[in-house]
Amino acid sequence: MEKKPQIRDHYLHIRLTESEIKKINAGFSNSTKRTQTEYIRSILLEKPITIYTRNKSLDEFLEEIILLRKELISIGNNFNQSVRKLHMTTDVPEIKTWAILNESSKQLIFKKIEDIEDKIIQIDNKWSQE
Repeated sequence: MEKKPQIRDHYLHIRLTESEIKKINAGFSNSTKRTQTEYIRSILLEKPITIYTRNKSLDEFLEEIILLRKELISIGNNFNQSVRKLHMTTDVPEIKTWAILNESSKQLIFKKIEDIEDKIIQIDNKWSQE
């Protein structure tokens, strides 16, 4: 026997205060429900509601890693441009000049790698304590 779909043909209209509607909106935005109506219906009918939770330390870690990644990408692009120029160079004194000038880029890359390693160690220590 097929189950007949239920049609929702009754309408409920309520008035809320500003603080009540803010509380509902906050709960809805943290839930997995697709619509506010679905969220409110679940509350009224006492059905379970799944809530999203955020890990603040993970969010902070991701923000810092994203910034470091952008910096590494730009440093890598600059380094690749320098290497291309080096491959096109045939003059020995110019190659020596390139090597001297790119020493600072090399040091910058190593510094950023150290920053990444330090940040990973900090996050690991923080998570290991929890």
